[in-house]
Amino acid sequence: MNTEKKIPSGFIYFFGSFGGILFGYDIGVMTGALPFLQHDWALQNNATIVGWITSAVMFGAIFGGALAGQLADKLGRRKMILISSIIFAIGSLLSSFAPHDGQYYLIIVRIFLGLAVGAASALVPAYMSEMAPANLRGRLTGINQTMIVSGMLLSYIMDYLLKGLPEQIAWRSMLGLAAVPAVILFFGVLRLPESPRFLVKAGKLDEARTVLSYIRKDASTIDDEVKSIQETAKEEVSAAKKSSWATLFNGKYRYLVIAGVGVAAFQQFQGANAIFYYIPLIVEKATGNSASSALLWPIVQGVLLVVGSLVFLWIAEKFNRRTLLMIGGGVMGLSFILPAIINSLVPNMNPMMIVVFLSIYVAFYSFTWAPLTWVLVGEVFPLAIRGRASGLASSFNWIGSFLVGLLFPVMTASMSQEAVFAIFGVICILGVIFVKTCVPETRGRTLEEIEEQGTKGRKE
Repeated sequence: MNTEKKIPSGFIYFFGSFGGILFGYDIGVMTGALPFLQHDWALQNNATIVGWITSAVMFGAIFGGALAGQLADKLGRRKMILISSIIFAIGSLLSSFAPHDGQYYLIIVRIFLGLAVGAASALVPAYMSEMAPANLRGRLTGINQTMIVSGMLLSYIMDYLLKGLPEQIAWRSMLGLAAVPAVILFFGVLRLPESPRFLVKAGKLDEARTVLSYIRKDASTIDDEVKSIQETAKEEVSAAKKSSWATLFNGKYRYLVIAGVGVAAFQQFQGANAIFYYIPLIVEKATGNSASSALLWPIVQGVLLVVGSLVFLWIAEKFNRRTLLMIGGGVMGLSFILPAIINSLVPNMNPMMIVVFLSIYVAFYSFTWAPLTWVLVGEVFPLAIRGRASGLASSFNWIGSFLVGLLFPVMTASMSQEAVFAIFGVICILGVIFVKTCVPETRGRTLEEIEEQGTKGRKE
């Protein structure tokens, strides 16, 4: 790679976060593909297989996040993003060529695809946080969330446009088209530089200065930043060599690891992906109309997510992270709990009311927990354990996503949708309590300041 040629900072930030498009598309695409796949393979009454096909990507992502986090510390963030894009393209194409009634083939291929999805979820926030200056880190890392929800909206639109095809061609086309953004990512990342923090750790100080010259407006601060990163790296290089999974939970790092991993886990156990995966089926159960005719609703949810992500980019550096998480979690919890309360008081309420409350949930989720989870994961972990800890946080996030995707169809087959969402509502409230008691404030602080603050166990 030619490090002498100037690379525009906008190009770096765009393709640095473009990996979000990949797992955004794959999170969203099954929403529209599932009704056609169910009918094509006669899976309407097999909630377990439906859950596994939907959640197989998340199962693979559990391991992809952890593996990528460790390998990124050895090979670099950029190289691992390139590898992930290749795996994603291959997995997408293999999914589209699944044999008829090949439920187990599709599950296995989607687990393989999940390795790349999980890797992207761990690598992109780490790369963006290490490239961004402290005063813009929340906003620039939040671009990752804009990419994710843009990928979801893109998949919803493609699902809607392809719904008129014969069902066996429709769902295969929806899944196979995920290879397109993977190819775009691969060629974009070929021009990206490596993270300056990784370069400093590798002893490549001149390359780190060159990369910083692309993304810092004031060149006079570059030497000081390299020196600051270098001092931190020197202090922790011996600890990094000796670090293990046990290191994450020793007295020095435990507080920060619990904070980052806990927020990542709560983001999924709060139930957002139950909406994103199954909104056509939710509308079908509420109204009695066929799920394949309800594909406009995912687009509505996708628009809310994109708008919310843009709102976050505007407010990211205006409000504390913890404040936004607690406000968002509170409204999200009420949006899940109120339909159950109203339904118990007014049994004959309009069945679409639950969809309205879900839209309120999505709106608040989109500019609070959705982007801030990845901002915090990128900010809160010390350099000595960042790759491993980010991978662990990503894995816990995907464990939650996997369990929600797997269990939601089973739960709704045995209880009312209102009761299922009320359970998620309680988890949202528990998430607010967790943020209040266990998560440090990170806005406007350098990664080194956050480490110093966090290892002393202070939230404010």
